Amino acid sequence: MADPNFWEGGESAQKILKERTSILESLSPWQQNQKELEEMEILLQLIEEQGDEKEAQELLKKVQKSEEAIGQMEFRTMLGGEHDESNAIVSINAGAGGTEAQDWVEMLLRMYLRWGEKRGYQTKIIDILPGEEAGLKNVTFTVNGRYAYGYLKAEVGIHRLVRISPFDAGARRHTSFASVFVYPEISDDVVIEIDEKDLRIDTFRSSGAGGQHVNKTDSAVRITHLPTGIVVQCQNERSQHKNKAIALKILKARLYEKELMEKEEKLGELHNTKKEIAWGSQIRSYIMHPYKMVKDHRTNKVIHQVDRVLDGEIDEFIKAYLLSTS
Repeated sequence: MADPNFWEGGESAQKILKERTSILESLSPWQQNQKELEEMEILLQLIEEQGDEKEAQELLKKVQKSEEAIGQMEFRTMLGGEHDESNAIVSINAGAGGTEAQDWVEMLLRMYLRWGEKRGYQTKIIDILPGEEAGLKNVTFTVNGRYAYGYLKAEVGIHRLVRISPFDAGARRHTSFASVFVYPEISDDVVIEIDEKDLRIDTFRSSGAGGQHVNKTDSAVRITHLPTGIVVQCQNERSQHKNKAIALKILKARLYEKELMEKEEKLGELHNTKKEIAWGSQIRSYIMHPYKMVKDHRTNKVIHQVDRVLDGEIDEFIKAYLLSTS
């Protein structure tokens, strides 16, 4: 950046600025913690000399806070994958369970949106298909923020809900399933060749709530990649041009993910979860009756406060999974 010609670089200069910001964001917490550690060492010396009990309690609080911060920084070191720092594209689809499963999709959507909100991430729904009676058949949304993909990749798989059905007049217990798939948003630096001849582009009217504009123009866009059969769509924007651009971005992410998995011969792990969104294939169970418990079957991590988890507090599950795969 000290080079006099640096700012003439245009896009390359912006790329370096982005890289610099990322490095500073990684270094800053360590530098801050080092500074606090030095202050605590001075405070400890004063306490040893003066025997001040009040100051000792204050030091203990500082130590505990620093310990938590270091734990978070150590946890971040596990997110070293090529795209872990990227934004995430999340898709949730209803499985076995009819209206129940569609309601479960809407519950999961709320859980992830609340999780993103608590982390300071920006979320945006880009495609949504409501159920006939309640809930959602499927929904796709983006999560923008550093390490969004690194964290949310831990959520890929089938999620199972057991509860007394609010849609059953007999108040019977029902089991519902929904699948969650997460893709990294691919930067413009990554070249994915997409031949226009391989695309079938359909336009249709947006569905769901959205004001006067909705259902009046064919602004929604659906793109089918004929060689792979991958279908993506976007209906959130008012402009057909913007919806097409977002849909192409999602298609690019999915094609890149597919290409990587084929190269690494890892298609099994992710795509086995696509075989059947039903019993026996779940990664996590959310049980609300006859007892309350959320259990991750990959790590055996259990949390008994189901409402807390559904309110977006899923970091314990994410951390346990990432630790188990590091």
